[in-house]
Amino acid sequence: MSDTFNARSTLKVGDKEYEIYRLDSLKDVTDLSRLPYSIKVLLENQLRHEDGVSVSAKDIEAVAKWDPKAKPSDEIAFTPARVILQDFTGVPAVVDLAAMRDAVKNLGGDAASINPLSPAELVIDHSVQVDNYGTAQSLAQNNEIEFERNKERYAFLRWGQKALDNFKVVPPNTGIVHQVNIEHLARVVFGKKNDGVLQAYPDTLVGTDSHTTMVNGLGVLGWGVGGIEAEAAMLGQPVTMLVPQVIGFKLKGKLPEGATATDLVLTVTEMLRKKGVVGKFVEFFGDGLSNMPLADRATLGNMAPEFGSTVGIFPVDKETIRYLELTGRPEEQIELVEAYAREQGMWREDGDPDPEYTDVLELDMGTVEPSIAGPKRPQDRIAVKAAKQAFHKHLEPLLEERAQKSNGEAAFEGEGGSTGVGSPGSHKNGAGEVEMDGEKFTVKDGDVLIAAITSCTNTSNPAVMIGAGLLARKARERGVTVKPWVKTSLAPGSKVVTDYLKKTDLLKDLEALNFHLVGYGCTTCIGNSGPLRPEISKAVHDNDLVATSVLSGNRNFEGRIHPDIKMNFLASPPLVVAYAIAGTMDIDLMNDPLAEDKDGKPVYFKDLWPDSQEIQELVTSTIDSGMFHSSYAGVFAGDDNWNSLDVPEGDLFAWSDDSTYVKNPPYFDGMGMEPGKVEDIKGARCLALLGDSVTTDHISPAGAIPKNSPAGQYLMDNGVEPTQFNSFGSRRGNHEVMMRGTFGNIRLRNLLAPGTEGGWTRYQPNDEEMSIYDASMKYQQNDVPLVVIAGKEYGTGSSRDWAAKGTRLLGVKAVITESYERIHRSNLIGMGVLPLQFRDGDSAESLGLTGKETFEITGLDNAEASEVNVKATPESGDPISFKAVVRLDTPKERDYFRHGGILHYVLRQLISKQETATA
Repeated sequence: MSDTFNARSTLKVGDKEYEIYRLDSLKDVTDLSRLPYSIKVLLENQLRHEDGVSVSAKDIEAVAKWDPKAKPSDEIAFTPARVILQDFTGVPAVVDLAAMRDAVKNLGGDAASINPLSPAELVIDHSVQVDNYGTAQSLAQNNEIEFERNKERYAFLRWGQKALDNFKVVPPNTGIVHQVNIEHLARVVFGKKNDGVLQAYPDTLVGTDSHTTMVNGLGVLGWGVGGIEAEAAMLGQPVTMLVPQVIGFKLKGKLPEGATATDLVLTVTEMLRKKGVVGKFVEFFGDGLSNMPLADRATLGNMAPEFGSTVGIFPVDKETIRYLELTGRPEEQIELVEAYAREQGMWREDGDPDPEYTDVLELDMGTVEPSIAGPKRPQDRIAVKAAKQAFHKHLEPLLEERAQKSNGEAAFEGEGGSTGVGSPGSHKNGAGEVEMDGEKFTVKDGDVLIAAITSCTNTSNPAVMIGAGLLARKARERGVTVKPWVKTSLAPGSKVVTDYLKKTDLLKDLEALNFHLVGYGCTTCIGNSGPLRPEISKAVHDNDLVATSVLSGNRNFEGRIHPDIKMNFLASPPLVVAYAIAGTMDIDLMNDPLAEDKDGKPVYFKDLWPDSQEIQELVTSTIDSGMFHSSYAGVFAGDDNWNSLDVPEGDLFAWSDDSTYVKNPPYFDGMGMEPGKVEDIKGARCLALLGDSVTTDHISPAGAIPKNSPAGQYLMDNGVEPTQFNSFGSRRGNHEVMMRGTFGNIRLRNLLAPGTEGGWTRYQPNDEEMSIYDASMKYQQNDVPLVVIAGKEYGTGSSRDWAAKGTRLLGVKAVITESYERIHRSNLIGMGVLPLQFRDGDSAESLGLTGKETFEITGLDNAEASEVNVKATPESGDPISFKAVVRLDTPKERDYFRHGGILHYVLRQLISKQETATA
């Protein structure tokens, strides 16, 4: 390795001496004190990996001389210290590694050489579903069903754990990946031997979940990438990126009485979305950090994808050390973290001069008020005091839609006639009668059918979890419970949460309100909310009700939480309990009674809300490092279910033709050692014409697999009963299922097929309506390339590699949008799909595109062009010609695209190295 700036030095901590790369070796190049914390981490990464090829002295100087106001233009190669995965994205990543082993063997290389080169840790947390709830047996029953559904996937992951070096798996029923990461896996500073030398360096990572940024709260630089990019990082390929702009977010004061970390994060999300921080780093600073527990910082870091930023990071300080002590990290590790941070100028103290930032936002935390967000985007914050009015505002267009549907059905059926979804009159009533468990009640528009304390964002935060328990305790004391139509669930992010809820007896209070443990995983937030009771579901369908959910999660996109629910609201855990008691969003929580107590007296929200001192006293007196030691003592061991799995042996995975969970993907079929030249795209048709804010949920749904969908039909054709479908997320190891589910979200609106909702399109040129999957197969049989056209913020949401993989397998060669979310654009490139962007001011609407045209994309110049010419020729009339920006933003991205994708590039590089080594 090179060391142009003589940065290599030593640091003695205790009785150990570590090799470090000193940032102050660059003091003649730049004033280090002006650099944001996150840029310092990038700078150290460059110094340590300087090799004259991937990282040059020029790259190091570019980071050291970082200009906060300059438009990003300097490309660097960032080498993360580790990779973290969850099972929905991790299974396809391991499938790809297994497929790469086969491909290497077929090309004459050493299959067993395909291994993660840096630590790769996978936490199984996305598979448990809320099939059972509201009883003491819910947790055991859901775990049993989870293993029965997923034993084939889990056996495959255990094969990976045995066959792959540097790969560990945290088994099911342990916790949520991001909470396990901050509580146990994160190092903050690595002390590790590399090539025989003990080195100290910052813990950095990429993860296959967009909320990897939760670890930013610990001062660890990391962010979410697609599974494709993570696989490349595991195989030693650096992440190429432009040195980012950094938005400083100055926090002052402290939260007022009644406000929670959830309210803070929803406020910050609203502010940063309004600011526009896509592709930027966000860094929190200011003396307000001294009033912010680590759990609150992690809550903020978690929501960086909702801000739109790459990261939302905090510096290392005394609070970081306190948290590492609390969570039972070794004393030697804690000493190293503090010594290293101080030595490298990465330590924060009150009164430090502010670094330079691209721009600065400020928030006095004392102004934060109780809030929720929804009904379909995390950035749409609503003050709780205005929630009822906001609900009615969002309800109105849905009522109009229902009235139009009702009138249409009446005209079709005849006045008073019966329809498939209830009588015409019932659509206007907005209410349905239900008899369930011997009780009769009415379910109405706005009623909360799901109330879930779930997701890493909030279940990692003791203050809001204990707050929920105390609110439940006060409700229990007044004889108040949740409404009978509410499906309740408690899914903590780690077993530590259960420990302190039990220790305080608050678990009993939550259980008294039907918030029983249902599992340790993402559950409702990822769409694994499980079925509603049949009686409830029937009332919703018969009356076309506008049902709602309230969850302590981070995502509430359309169709994500449950197909029967049209409005989803994010809220703190205590608010989730409060709304479950109320049973409806059609309530002024601040002034209307939630319920009546056992004496018939009204119970108000203010009567139940715990004060912050009461919460803090319980947090301080209850939670200790012993809880973390015991919970994580056997974190990789697993239970009897895990250890009794029948695991395949061998370096190569034994694929089964009969499997409907794990299939050898076709990405490497026919692959040779030399990539072909990038050709212009001619004679293409539009598969989908989409609007703004199309999320990866719309593109690659992760919830239930509908029986009447192409994916459902495939499973039934392969002998799988609908009761055994499991979820799309659990089937991500099978490309046949996933490509059939791509663009299949029930709420997707393809403007090419007006009047439809779901995965429909119109096949051209005969304009025949059919499923997107069927149209794709028909186009591919006729060798017709495809394009997708969309509006702003295309690909927001989870870092789903299948949103790109499915797009590729459906035959889409290019996507043309007004703007992209960062991860999805990278994923498209990683799968060899060309991301194009309309010039400023242009859009499908302004250009008059209908999606029925024939498309020609020329001038690619073997992926070197910055713009291309697009010609859209309608059946009649003049062609529409326009220029589009090529969003291959770095030289490395152009390389990936020329190779047909990042995995093809890496595979060819690895085999070339093997051939050179043996020559």
